[in-house]
Amino acid sequence: MYQQYFGLTEQPFSIAVNPRYLFMSDRHRDALAHLLYGVGSGGGFILLTGEVGTGKTTLNRCLLEQLPEQTDIAIVLNPALSAVELLATVCDEFEVEYEQGTDSLKLLTDALHQFLLANHRANRRTVLMIDEAQHLGFEVLEQIRLLTNLETDEKKLLQIIFTGQPELAAMLRRPELRQLNQRITARFNLTPLDASETAAYIQHRLQIAGLPSNRVVFPSAASKAVYRLSGGIPRLVNLLCDRAMMGAYGRQVEEVSARLVTEAAAEVLGTASSNATDPIRAGMPYGRLLMVTLALLCGVVWFVARPDFSIPLTSEASLTEEQGTGGLAMSQPDLRMISPDSPASAAGVGAASAAAVRPWLLSPKQAERALWGLVQGQPLVEGLCDAASAAGWLCERHQADVWDAVLDHNRPSILELRRDNGFAGAAILLGISNERAQLWTGAAVCEVPVAALAALWRGRFSYLWQTPTGWTGPVSEGVTGIVVTDIVRALSVLDGLPVPPLGVYTAAVAERVRAFQRARGLEIDGVMGAKSWRALSDEIGEGFSLENALLSALSQSGGALCL
Repeated sequence: MYQQYFGLTEQPFSIAVNPRYLFMSDRHRDALAHLLYGVGSGGGFILLTGEVGTGKTTLNRCLLEQLPEQTDIAIVLNPALSAVELLATVCDEFEVEYEQGTDSLKLLTDALHQFLLANHRANRRTVLMIDEAQHLGFEVLEQIRLLTNLETDEKKLLQIIFTGQPELAAMLRRPELRQLNQRITARFNLTPLDASETAAYIQHRLQIAGLPSNRVVFPSAASKAVYRLSGGIPRLVNLLCDRAMMGAYGRQVEEVSARLVTEAAAEVLGTASSNATDPIRAGMPYGRLLMVTLALLCGVVWFVARPDFSIPLTSEASLTEEQGTGGLAMSQPDLRMISPDSPASAAGVGAASAAAVRPWLLSPKQAERALWGLVQGQPLVEGLCDAASAAGWLCERHQADVWDAVLDHNRPSILELRRDNGFAGAAILLGISNERAQLWTGAAVCEVPVAALAALWRGRFSYLWQTPTGWTGPVSEGVTGIVVTDIVRALSVLDGLPVPPLGVYTAAVAERVRAFQRARGLEIDGVMGAKSWRALSDEIGEGFSLENALLSALSQSGGALCL
């Protein structure tokens, strides 16, 4: 959204792992050197620890890209497994055949040993990478250690890379794990960036995204604020910088100030803002804050340009029937804001307000056109569901009696409403906060009391969501095809790992999906259904969520607001 404003070609501060944006500080270079030494030495275990967001996944990806082609790699992303489940997952990753459904550690271990011996005879290297290894239980760790007992006179036949948070190193120092700890041939604790590295990191990502080298978006004070509030952790730096640049765009300023960084931290990190006593900024959601900011800007411009700023809204008599559709059309909505001192403002909820024009109250056809314009940024020339299907989206319609059932889908929705005159109406819901609904007219964003909206709502709503490539329904273990490839790709983006050429929904994929479902509070069944996919696409920034829809609406409208 702000990329064009700052002259960028792409989003510079995405938290998804992109090798083009790799920033190698001195400590990252040291860590990579330790990892490469450990792999090259033929030792059994390699340990990489660091706080959340310090770049462990990025380093692992860089390491994997530098391994010889004659290397077989298995990656375990969810280590919260039993010993049997872990061995089965490793077998699946290496495509080792074993008796399905077995709970025998011996059968699984023997199968892996045969695979390792075959790889050794073929002069191939075998590497097992376990992420989030601090979640491994004692029995599982002991079983992993036993896997490395197979060795030649020169090297281990299986090398294992542990990646985890600092508590992993402390756990391995326990007396009962001393045998495993003594087998670690290379270890490195990745620490956050310092202040100067943080500033260099910010500028590095901006330049990769297309910022001219002579332009400064984050001056020294802003960079120092980012470092102070993020602690130099790259993931937090990305989150802070992204929101701070959004704030700068909303206020139409060329540089990010330290104050904008502080306000961004209050939103994305939950830190106390220097403006905590300000009733607007104290705890207000970011989208709402941006709307208020733009409203103030629009109000000033309108006041200067139009002395009749306080004119009350006109009546609903401007509504006319659409020719040939049987629906209703509206004249161009009046987007002038109501002055606090005007009669319309003072009337409250009553006959006067009921008679006012509601620019957010659309005809069904208008709502379809407005939603498609928001989703695709282009005119709708056919039915909404037909256009959606052609573009790889699904159009769904549901019945509900509570707002949570609508918001749970996390997609902008067309609400079916009943007009005062009995004709069908509609509104596009972008979100609800503090008992106020954000609605899209196709030209502006309106904030409306939820009670006023509920009085007209029939309980039915519809929304669009983008499916995985090749989607025909929920995807479960055993399914093959391009839809599995797309799901695996999304999971790999989430984990910051290379995308494996996998077209089969294996047991390992199902287990990774269960881990994701567990983390997101979804039904844990290992099946990639519609709800799980929408949550996954939102997590990696590819879904058109309510938040994205609100930001897109504000961008398309140029900040136009209505009350």
